[in-house]
Formats: sequence, structure tokens, C-alpha cells
Amino acid sequence: MPETEIKIGGRSFSVSCQEGEEHFLQSAAKLLDAEAAVLNTQVGRIPEPRMLLMAGLMLADKTAGLEEKLREAEGKLGAQEALLEELRSTPAPDPERVEVAVIPPIVTDTLAELAARTEALADRVEEKVNAG
Repeated sequence: MPETEIKIGGRSFSVSCQEGEEHFLQSAAKLLDAEAAVLNTQVGRIPEPRMLLMAGLMLADKTAGLEEKLREAEGKLGAQEALLEELRSTPAPDPERVEVAVIPPIVTDTLAELAARTEALADRVEEKVNAG
């Protein structure tokens, strides 16, 4: 088992851990050291066992709060997943009928005829304007 040197509250400790776990030990030690630093700032120098106990309790309190938030989030997620599953299992609504107006051929024919007459009149007006 490798031995790793960690610092907590300005004090060094030699700790054994499993091979490859050194990084996790260092991360945990940094969290504990941060809490110890808060204690040292607020209370001043305190005996090592008490400092470690208090820092550990502060971390445990934060962990308990995070676990409670996690449970709440998991509960909300479960409710949303149930709602999503309910929506997925609900049959799709009947398609809505949309009616599109159809223009009868007589109307389009009449409009085409009017357009042709208008063009013819415009041509005749233009001829008279050019001639006169």
C-alpha cells in the first residue's frame, strides 16, 4: 500500500491507501483541509483531534444537505419520467380536419377571360396614344 502525505489544518499526515487511490485521498484531504481552515480562521488554533472531528462533522453536514437535495431532485425526476411515460402511452389525438377552399373552374376561367380583355384594351389604348 502506498503512503501519501496529506496536509490538513496546516499539519502533515502520512496516510496509506490502495494503489491508484492516491488522487481520491488527496481530493478528500483538500475538502477536509478547507473545513479545517475555516475552523482555524473562526476559532484559532485548536487541538488536532478536535480540529479533525469538527472539520469532519462540517463535511458530514454538507454531505447530508447535498444528499437531501439529491433525494429531492431524484423525486422530481421520477415524477417527470412518470409524466413523460404517461404522455407517451396516451394515444395521439384524432387528426384535425382542415378544409381548403377550392376555386371552381368557372371562376378561374372568367378571371382569365377578364385578364385577356384587359390586355387587349391596354394594347388598343397604347396604339391610339402612339398614333395620335
